[in-house]
Amino acid sequence: MNSRRAAGERRKTKPAVIGSVAAVIVAGAGFGAYAMYGGGPGAEDGARTRSAPGNEVKSGPLSAAEVTSAAERFLSAWQSGDIAGAAAATDDAEAAKAQLTGWTKDARVKDATLTAGTPAGEKVPFSVKATVAHEETAKPLAYDSALTVVRRAGDGEPRVDWHAAVVHPELKDGDRLVTGEAGTPPVKALDRDGAELTAAKYPSLGTVLDGLREKYGKRAGGTPGVELRVVRGKESKAAKVSDKTLLELSEGTPGTLKTTLDPALQAAAEKQVSGKPRASVVLLRASTGEILAVANGGRGFNTAFQGSLAPGSTMKVVTASMLIEKNLASADKKHPCPKYFSYGGWKFQNDDKFEIKDGTFKASFARSCNTAFISQAPKLENDDLTRQAKEVFGLSMNNWSVGVPTFDGAVPVQSAAPMAASLIGQGGVRMNPLNMASVAATVKSGSFHQPYLVAPSVDGRALATASRTMSASTLAQLRDLMSYTAAAGTAAEAMTGVGGDAGAKTGSAEVDGQEKPNGWFTAYKGDLAAAGVVQQGGHGSESAGPIVAALLKNAG
Repeated sequence: MNSRRAAGERRKTKPAVIGSVAAVIVAGAGFGAYAMYGGGPGAEDGARTRSAPGNEVKSGPLSAAEVTSAAERFLSAWQSGDIAGAAAATDDAEAAKAQLTGWTKDARVKDATLTAGTPAGEKVPFSVKATVAHEETAKPLAYDSALTVVRRAGDGEPRVDWHAAVVHPELKDGDRLVTGEAGTPPVKALDRDGAELTAAKYPSLGTVLDGLREKYGKRAGGTPGVELRVVRGKESKAAKVSDKTLLELSEGTPGTLKTTLDPALQAAAEKQVSGKPRASVVLLRASTGEILAVANGGRGFNTAFQGSLAPGSTMKVVTASMLIEKNLASADKKHPCPKYFSYGGWKFQNDDKFEIKDGTFKASFARSCNTAFISQAPKLENDDLTRQAKEVFGLSMNNWSVGVPTFDGAVPVQSAAPMAASLIGQGGVRMNPLNMASVAATVKSGSFHQPYLVAPSVDGRALATASRTMSASTLAQLRDLMSYTAAAGTAAEAMTGVGGDAGAKTGSAEVDGQEKPNGWFTAYKGDLAAAGVVQQGGHGSESAGPIVAALLKNAG
């Protein structure tokens, strides 16, 4: 990875272009930056301070000339094959040299033309046009990327802020680009009716299909082709990010793999999140755990399966089951819902500081009263909610085997105020739509069924199980709470027209730095359960609610 061509062996290429002005390379002078956007190195006028006699340290905001000069130096060297020169133009020469060497040696990219666009502050977009060659096969490669110029620590010189994403936007630090025979054969994923699932038809399934190939490619019966792929590094693998194919040079023979996805419901889910880049939704069959649809409005990360977000008041479904089991609440009995309740040094309140006087627990659940739950914190052990989530709902055990990478929820043991906050889905509690759809499914079916996208019979894997179920009385009350919320509580407007045996719970979760909270909604109807989140969507009843309800209506 650290080898490079000697200067005499470098191939001749055109100079990199910054905007519409070509950079000039002068023989014997190295890679000099000349007039670009009206100035070169001589025009760099960033503020300077003296750190010692004769030593100047540049400081202050970068000038336009400094940005364009640093970008030109890097792109010109990279394009010409001067790996050491390009690496030296960054603030992390060692990492840049390794990645850029791999771009040529491992990814087999050649004949590159790098063309920069108009800088926006310190950021410079650029396009890449090149060829990827493997033995007798070659194909063109084209994509857009961007770099950011910063002042280097120590001397303040402008340098490219190095990250692997500069080389290709799909790369995370530690990842590599490799061209060769794919270690994993392609997979032709099928829906439950036997039709092929493609990212072109179902845009949300791109990351899902990548995950299916990674897990099942070798056992699905296919043969590998030659591809340019992103091979994930240690940090990406820890985050359960799958390898990704960027360019197929020669086709492999795909194996076939049947999934549980329903084509009509998947299409409906795609439609619901279309145009909503921060929306995600999952639909399950409650009695089995089969995943019938999954969709994300944003591309590139499967928030529906791998998101780790505070679920807000949808977590009250789990908390309510615990309080009922511990005889700390009962659906039709009086239950406190004050404006405020303090615990562990924090003062908690309800949305708009409302209170319910002489109300029942059902009324508090339906209106999503925070203090009705927080007020019970003094009577709880620190691990009560954690145990309830694991033992009854199968959450926070990190052992789900869905068929693709998932985050299985987190309900850590906490104390004092964070423990109280966890009762209403804040604190350290983290979930995604898959987890919360499973919560609704557990209430509807009466027991936990681990969600899955590929039947366990395909590979003989064992599905996760919960150690116990709720009592009949607790289950009946919990269904009553969710049914009442869907009919007359905060979920009523969204659930209008859903009909049948339905239940729901809304939620909103405050996130530091966001003007609006994340909006959540989980619901069931008949044997179906669904959940969705709209990040920065505000109240769940208005953001995620209509998405989830529309899916349940589509399911008939």
